[in-house]
Amino acid sequence: MSENYIEWIGYIASFFVATSFTFKNIKHLRIVNIFGCIFFIAYGFFIDSIPVIITNLFIMVMNLYYLIKRNNIIEIE
Repeated sequence: MSENYIEWIGYIASFFVATSFTFKNIKHLRIVNIFGCIFFIAYGFFIDSIPVIITNLFIMVMNLYYLIKRNNIIEIE
């Protein structure tokens, strides 16, 4: 993949993550942040950066956990 396209994936990821922090509603913040994490995970694969992948996987899982817990989708203690 062209380096220019890879860079744009990083910019899109940054946009989603930065934008997520402008939301007052925590549910919306987490959903938008998850999209940013997905793009950062893809970006991490393209630039071959395990730390970027691991960090964003962790953040994404935590966002999903709290979305599920808050909305009582499944019972989590």
